[in-house]
Amino acid sequence: MVDVLQLVLIFMRLVLFGLSLGLTVISFQAYTQQQSDRLQYAFIGFAFISMGIAVTNLTTQLSVAGDVGGELAYFQIAETVPFIVGFAMIYVSLYR
Repeated sequence: MVDVLQLVLIFMRLVLFGLSLGLTVISFQAYTQQQSDRLQYAFIGFAFISMGIAVTNLTTQLSVAGDVGGELAYFQIAETVPFIVGFAMIYVSLYR
């Protein structure tokens, strides 16, 4: 039962990654059509959020695959940094 739930979690995170990549592509297209600082910051923000989701997927797969022990904390720290940068950039794009 746990294996099925882990597969469902991995699948859901892959769907989330696909959706975030879609937002990144749409924001890039908007930026190329109308080059403004706000759209540039939004694109960079969505790109960093996509990177954070990708690292989260890797961390999930590593934790499912085997015993990573104390190294898991380093991966979790590394997955948080792109989210911080991404949301900060989106914040700048909305309030600049």
